[in-house]
Amino acid sequence: MHVLILGGTTEARRLAELLSAGTDLKVTTSLAGRVAAPRTPSGEVRVGGFGGAEGLARWLREHEVDALIDATHPFAGTMSFNAAQAAVTAHVPLLALRRPGWVPVQGDDWHEAASLEQAAELLPALGRRVFLTTGRMGLAAFVDLADLWFLVRSVDAPEPPTPPRMEALLDRGPFTLDGERDLLRRHRVDVVVTKDSGGAATAPKLTAAREAGLPVVVVRRPPVPEGVPTVAEPKSAVRWLADVLDQWTFPDAG
Repeated sequence: MHVLILGGTTEARRLAELLSAGTDLKVTTSLAGRVAAPRTPSGEVRVGGFGGAEGLARWLREHEVDALIDATHPFAGTMSFNAAQAAVTAHVPLLALRRPGWVPVQGDDWHEAASLEQAAELLPALGRRVFLTTGRMGLAAFVDLADLWFLVRSVDAPEPPTPPRMEALLDRGPFTLDGERDLLRRHRVDVVVTKDSGGAATAPKLTAAREAGLPVVVVRRPPVPEGVPTVAEPKSAVRWLADVLDQWTFPDAG
């Protein structure tokens, strides 16, 4: 039995670990290749694109994939739609593994945006020193905000064009609450911009912003394909596979 995981997330790595532990199931994780030094999951790994939905469907057939799990980042919208189309074309069952989005709590000052461009439009009215945590790509949306200063945190160096007044901070989560408090204070941040990525690894910045009374611009997730079964945690994905691939002896999913 062969399972292809479209990965790049903590959940994808955990799922690959669960599926590879003590079984003869063939597990392949596909990484987009956008991070220079990704964390390597268990099992086999391929890096790079497939060539759209048609290329992915062809890969599924050629490599005799029995099940496909889309565990990509919540903002990898194009890949999710390609996966849905490819799964139908290749007649392969598909599951989406999606961590839940963040939910505001009392004391949060959140401002929702549908895109990075809309987030940029909101910023001048909210602050002058911006902690931008939306990744190294898409910074062109902020290049016209010459009066604002940006602290851009990403795993790899930001891709140009970038805001004219910017400091890059290369770092990888998980981040601690004390560390985020110190970062906001040290850089005199007065507004935070983030994508609704969900998960615990980067959530402490939201708590630190709430404690400091700072506004947070939250970019909403893109739409997802309709009709694809979705689970929120790797163990639930294992249980789904147990139903789909009933010929395989699955590890205890808890």
